[in-house]
Amino acid sequence: MSKHYVVIGNPVAHSKSPLIHAAFAQQTGQDVRYERLLAPLDGFVNAVRSFQAEGGNGANVTVPFKEAAWQLADTMTPRARLAGAANTLVFSDLGIHADNTDGVGLVTDIQKNLGYALAGRRVLVMGAGGAARGVIAPILAALPAFVVIANRTAAKAAALRTLFAPFGIVEAASYQALAGMQFDCVINATSASLAGQVIDLPDALFATGSLVYDMMYATQPTPFMQYAQQHGAAQVADGLGMLVEQAAVAFHLWQGVMPDTHAVISHLRAL
Repeated sequence: MSKHYVVIGNPVAHSKSPLIHAAFAQQTGQDVRYERLLAPLDGFVNAVRSFQAEGGNGANVTVPFKEAAWQLADTMTPRARLAGAANTLVFSDLGIHADNTDGVGLVTDIQKNLGYALAGRRVLVMGAGGAARGVIAPILAALPAFVVIANRTAAKAAALRTLFAPFGIVEAASYQALAGMQFDCVINATSASLAGQVIDLPDALFATGSLVYDMMYATQPTPFMQYAQQHGAAQVADGLGMLVEQAAVAFHLWQGVMPDTHAVISHLRAL
């Protein structure tokens, strides 16, 4: 009997998750049915409960429901607990188990696919919202020299610094306070690229040989990627690889087998 999964969001029609998981299932010989599920903005819990009652085996969760998924879970992984959000749910007789695979997906894309080791690097994470909170612990686990969290509202960055300080060297700053600093890896975890905007940053922020990573993915380089190229970044990347890598971890959690992500990333790029 095939296992049934969905990606739940609002909006969700744009999601590439069904394509990705169909490719994983074909590659690994798993009998999987994976669909999109549009949940009303005020109806996430009911949508999950209904799908679970119909025999669903698990779900991916996208915006704006990741925090609601975290609150709904009966048990969760340590990284989901730290993230305060969940993007993967597993249904069983024991209830709903939650995970957050975003951070490990990001780090895997940077280190494996892009060949950029984070150990010993000076890392800047732009933004202090849910996207940033979901990736900081896995970044710190890769043993960078330090991580600076920058945000327009410095108090929000400071709150994340306090949360993640037990896991590595973490600092917090406003964007203006970054003047005079340089970073080897800069990760944009803000929603600015979705609006076609670029955050105003101090000059000379990108060190020689730096990687600039925008967690948003698009068919063309994002505004932030273009800005980084114009201001000295050696390498730029969008978040498509992160999307596939986080999906692979979810697939492994559900099916017990890890798919090969390289072919799937290449296929999506071709599309």
